[in-house]
Amino acid sequence: MRNLANWRLRTRTLELGRRTLVMGVVNITPDSFSDGGSFLDSEAAVVRCMQCLDEGADILDLGAESTRPGSRTGDADAFVSAEQEQARLLPVLEEICKRLPHAVLSVDTYKAATARAALQAGAEILNDVSGFTWDPGIAQACAEFGAGVVLSHTRGRPEAWRAQPQLAPDALMATVRDGLAASLAAAQQAGIAPDQIVLDPGYGFGKRFSENYVLLNRQAELLKLGRPLLAGLSRKSFLAHTLAPLFGGSDAPLDARENASLAAMTAAILHGASIVRVHQVRPAVEAARIADAILAGGSAIQDPPSIER
Repeated sequence: MRNLANWRLRTRTLELGRRTLVMGVVNITPDSFSDGGSFLDSEAAVVRCMQCLDEGADILDLGAESTRPGSRTGDADAFVSAEQEQARLLPVLEEICKRLPHAVLSVDTYKAATARAALQAGAEILNDVSGFTWDPGIAQACAEFGAGVVLSHTRGRPEAWRAQPQLAPDALMATVRDGLAASLAAAQQAGIAPDQIVLDPGYGFGKRFSENYVLLNRQAELLKLGRPLLAGLSRKSFLAHTLAPLFGGSDAPLDARENASLAAMTAAILHGASIVRVHQVRPAVEAARIADAILAGGSAIQDPPSIER
């Protein structure tokens, strides 16, 4: 289902499609839905980055502003300025570049100023959850640095995600496909070549709970856009909602979402994702290896030598 492709980054190229690449998330924030506050301290964030790499992460994705559903209420204080975002992000980014120059670093931001500063500091990839729709200058910043980009689909801003109307399956897929196509066109208009672009369906970003399952089931349809796919399903609230009957009717807590995350991640790989974005790296690396073996029909796996008894 996946096609082999080369993803051209700022200074290097990654091969996609032969095996699933694992992107480890490190949130340098006080309020991320998953691990907010755990890695706000720069040294703690650096240690976590190194741990992710030791566990097999191919890419590190650093974020310094939460975009969880409901993270903004319209209050100006809920928005993180570019200066505050960079004050959290850049010390970690620069330290990882100094200690581990081989590491492939992605930065999760929608702000052109932060993108420019991060790419100047050594980031290879810009991961924009808005798909180049929230800050019109970000596409040009990425083009100037020759960065690899991840363009996500989202419906509206985080403060409006929970109020999005339910869409029928075909309408949902058309909305996601058309939104990603528009982001792809904006990137190319700015001078970003197709081989620099990966697309993300944007699970949980303006989708109702059940819509995420429609999207996951039909994810492979998005490969018709001609670019590899990244899937970020780790610890998403729609998984917790599905598990609620097992937790007395309440959504599963964060520490009880890992098995569900791995199940959804595996489905995403089998439906065409070349990269998965996760919080717990080692289990994801192991699950991805099994999913890759399924896709390969066992041809990429060597049987262990027989033992004479």
